[in-house]
Amino acid sequence: QVQVVESGGGSVQAGGSLRLSCAASGYTISTYCMTWFRQAPGKEREGITSIDSVGSTSYLDDVQGRFTITQDNAKNTLYLQMNSLKPEDTAMYYCRAQYYGNSGYCYGPYFGGWGQGTQVTVSS
Repeated sequence: QVQVVESGGGSVQAGGSLRLSCAASGYTISTYCMTWFRQAPGKEREGITSIDSVGSTSYLDDVQGRFTITQDNAKNTLYLQMNSLKPEDTAMYYCRAQYYGNSGYCYGPYFGGWGQGTQVTVSS
């Protein structure tokens, strides 16, 4: 069964850190382009960082320098290290695979569905 399970969210104060995990099953994440998305209340879901099959990465300007995307192929798990968190980072965070990637940007059809997400809440 193809699925992802996100975890690691929580409540932190501004300036704090969290590491999110995205454990995939039913497929090998290293053969796809993987993206972390977030959706804040009342806003559309947005992609914030991606990693392609050769390890190239891309970041939304808003998270560049604060967030780091990595993957552990042995564990088939995607990670998001989030530092210097701000209240505006408060959102539900999700991961998802796409078939294609280039220079760290994912494109093409999605593979698999959405997970349940993990909530990140940053207080000021």
